[in-house]
Amino acid sequence: MSQDIPEKQWAMVIEKTGGPVDYKQIPVPKPGPDEVLVNIKYSGVCHTDLHAVNGDWPIPTKLPLVGGHEGAGVVVALGDLVKDVQVGDHAGIKWLNGSCLSCSFCQQGDEPLCPSALLSGYTVDGTFQQYAIGKAAHVARIPPEVPLDAVAPVLCAGITVYKGLKESGVVPGQTVAIVGAGGGLGTLACQYAKAMGLRVIAIDAGEEKEKVVKELGAETFCDFSKSKDLVKDVQNATEDGTGPHAVLLVAVNEKPFQQAAEYVRPRGTVVAIGLPAGATLSAPVFGTVIGMKTIKGSYVGNRKDTREALDFFKRGLIKCPFKTVGMSELQKVYDLMQEGKIAGRYVVDTSR
Repeated sequence: MSQDIPEKQWAMVIEKTGGPVDYKQIPVPKPGPDEVLVNIKYSGVCHTDLHAVNGDWPIPTKLPLVGGHEGAGVVVALGDLVKDVQVGDHAGIKWLNGSCLSCSFCQQGDEPLCPSALLSGYTVDGTFQQYAIGKAAHVARIPPEVPLDAVAPVLCAGITVYKGLKESGVVPGQTVAIVGAGGGLGTLACQYAKAMGLRVIAIDAGEEKEKVVKELGAETFCDFSKSKDLVKDVQNATEDGTGPHAVLLVAVNEKPFQQAAEYVRPRGTVVAIGLPAGATLSAPVFGTVIGMKTIKGSYVGNRKDTREALDFFKRGLIKCPFKTVGMSELQKVYDLMQEGKIAGRYVVDTSR
């Protein structure tokens, strides 16, 4: 390893389930043969990171744990087997830190479904540290002209919603309803949908979020906190009154997952992306069957989805609204997230 890589670094560490998150110094890891070491400059903060702190998903977290999975930075060291990444390259460490590359899922491009998948900031240490490890095959290749702070949220939120839109099967000119449109995932989903030629109905609450999503391309805003009949309001927002062709559920609470199948149009698709703790999906059987509706999940994206999502960003079609704070202030971001007071995305600067 190079002489200018320090032995110690600053990181945000969870010692026990439920927190707190401690700002402390820990050793800088060394990359294995098929890994790279990335000097993380910025990392987006995702709702998944809060689930990792709280331990409220049915997947056990590594403890102690460094969270984070939207890390953008510069490659500073390579494992002996790494040939297609160079020191000095800009790279991103995503939720999918690594996979086996040989199982049936990996072979068909479904690496996130790999039984041996490594999850950044959950089962392996993530990007709320100044130096982080990623499998070379899975690190995102970030073009050098792309700002690292602005691209960080694309590494999870952007890729995830782009994949969800692809999974929905919608085509240019059709309508998609985005539930939770004013949050970190939702604000990116609005932009990817517009860039893909789709018409957007944004569903969320509050004037600030309405302003944000309309600036990002949403044609209609449905405020669920004020609506007396959300199902009818969403359907009426479509040209023929039968509902959107697809619904993207990126909300962080359960209720929208129970409503979406009622307002999606016949032959439409409901795509569940958000993961509220302990939530269940339900739909009226009669209406789902005779309406030939599809309900499915979409889980992050593969390496091809990553490349495509980053290309949209590189071409200036995606601009993630974000605020930057020092990594040491991460707990404050979690507090705002818990209170539902975040519009857009927070990015932490690992230098402070």
